Amino acid sequence: MATTPELRHELLWGQLHALTVIAQLGSFTKAAQRLSLSKAAVSQRIAELERAMGTTLVLRTTRSVRLSEAGRRLVEETEASFAHITEALGAARDAAGQPRGLLRVTAPVALGRQHLAPLLSGFFLAYPEIRIELDLSDRLVSLAPEGFDLAIRHTSAPPDNQVATRLCASRTLLVASPAYLAAQGGPRHPDELARHACLPYLRPGPAVWLFEKARQRLRIPVQGPLRAGNSEVLRDAALAGLGLALLPDFSAATALREGRLIEVLPDWRPVGFFGDAVYAIHRWSTTTPRPLRLLIEHLREHLAGGF
Repeated sequence: MATTPELRHELLWGQLHALTVIAQLGSFTKAAQRLSLSKAAVSQRIAELERAMGTTLVLRTTRSVRLSEAGRRLVEETEASFAHITEALGAARDAAGQPRGLLRVTAPVALGRQHLAPLLSGFFLAYPEIRIELDLSDRLVSLAPEGFDLAIRHTSAPPDNQVATRLCASRTLLVASPAYLAAQGGPRHPDELARHACLPYLRPGPAVWLFEKARQRLRIPVQGPLRAGNSEVLRDAALAGLGLALLPDFSAATALREGRLIEVLPDWRPVGFFGDAVYAIHRWSTTTPRPLRLLIEHLREHLAGGF
């Protein structure tokens, strides 16, 4: 008796791969984007796989997508094989000559706008067959579930379950405009910040700044006209003379060099606000794809001197 196409396993590899991507991303829409297919095409692949298996593999509601028990077992058995195939294809492509492919990168807004994006033109000149999708967000994204190949993170504690390459050091700075300091005077001690207009980063709870000098650590409650969850917004408010702001050096660097901002209390080190280094973070694999390796090397070379 002839074998029906639905039962020939080699005809289901594309459908199985679609199922593993849905399991990673938890979304038909995101899976379609990853696979460069329409959402309808991905749905069709899953329907074909379910008919061939004779069971429901994906449970869909208006709010969520999750795998059935049968779907979960199938993904557990096959996703490692697909990952190995992906690595093997990437290695073969890299060996063939000009590096090419798509890299999806996530980075903080200010760091990405001011320092990463300007470096990409030189990278594309060197590697014209590599494409990059740069997603700028101050939200901490997950690499595999959200389909990113690389995360640029400003942190003091990179994750130990992923590969983290240190790109450069970073500092947190207390700054104000010359106009604000001329009008209000500069604080000579962190305790004096209570009488100043301060521009805290938007985080849950009361605004508290921590400063450290030698073995002394001070906890200073602050307040002012603006709290914001983006360092560029706070930088611009400080430039407008609205108060003192704690900023990562990559947001303040240009204005400091131009004299439009001045560092305040330089002998005191702000602690617990932003990271002390910038890292390139990616998932562990037996071989790092060449385009990813080249991008990390390019960023490390150009950022090594800091901001």
